[in-house]
Amino acid sequence: MIRRSIPLVLLPAMGCDGQLWARQVVDLGDVAHPELGDLTVDDTLAGMAARVLAYAPPRFAVAGVSLGGYVALEMVRQAPERIDRIALFGTRETMRMRPRTVREQGMLATAPHADPMLTSIISGPVQAMAERVGAEVFERQQRALLARPDIGPAIDAVHVPTLVAVGDRDRICLPDDARALADRIPEARFHELRHCGHLAPMERPGEVTMLLREWLQSGVRPPS
Repeated sequence: MIRRSIPLVLLPAMGCDGQLWARQVVDLGDVAHPELGDLTVDDTLAGMAARVLAYAPPRFAVAGVSLGGYVALEMVRQAPERIDRIALFGTRETMRMRPRTVREQGMLATAPHADPMLTSIISGPVQAMAERVGAEVFERQQRALLARPDIGPAIDAVHVPTLVAVGDRDRICLPDDARALADRIPEARFHELRHCGHLAPMERPGEVTMLLREWLQSGVRPPS
């Protein structure tokens, strides 16, 4: 049965704002009531999750990109009874740092607010988001990620319809990283977006909207 007007909390990636989800806010308006969670104030994932939960509806769906995905998982850990379903984009199964070559690390260092694989069409809006968010917020968000909490208990708490998606050109969360996450969640759906980097809602807005629409309309699975 199609679910209508489900409350949907959208969580941005580090250094991003609501523009990241702009297309989905418009295109999913017939099946959801989207709102943006605030990840700009706190410097821990737990604090971010608690703040979003404090302002969120009693029960809702949540979708996050990268940092937003880790916050979404922490929200499930803190209040599993309130999360109807969860979608995770560019989110890894572990918070441990992955060894990188000098070249890989250099590519990321030259684009701290964006995926180095972004096209020129997308890189401008991404840079504008980073400037709006500002360096102070970016540093707080970076501290939250560098704390590298054990997210295993949060992953293990997920027993709702779950979508895990990643870009095939993502260099921050490799496809294998995201697949490992999907493998840990019972009956999670895994999807790899072609010709896409780390910020899928902007890079592949139509495909992400399609995935989220199907996820929102999917039936609740029985507990495993």
